Amino acid sequence: MQDNVKNGSTATPMLFPYEPGQFWQNVRQIIREEVQQADKGRPASPVYETPGLTYKPLFKIAEVCSLFQVCRQTIYDWVKDGRLKPYKIKSRVYFLWNDIQRLLQPGEKPKE
Repeated sequence: MQDNVKNGSTATPMLFPYEPGQFWQNVRQIIREEVQQADKGRPASPVYETPGLTYKPLFKIAEVCSLFQVCRQTIYDWVKDGRLKPYKIKSRVYFLWNDIQRLLQPGEKPKE
């Protein structure tokens, strides 16, 4: 260790039976395998095909109004009718992406 300091090298010695390059290559390989295993266990996320609409998990009421081009009262009526389910986080009301997608499906037309 003191030899490294005297030579001006700041490399810290590794106490493994591998060369540093081989050690890091093995670590990278283990991480890749773990990530692949984690991806296999995770269900595939659904594909949303709504042109012009980007994925966002939660929408504010103003965003839903502008998306459907309706007023707030219409959104409140949809909530009362059970077409949309509001989620309250602290003092704000949000709507889930999946609920909005369901309203956009051809079979489910929102009424005003």
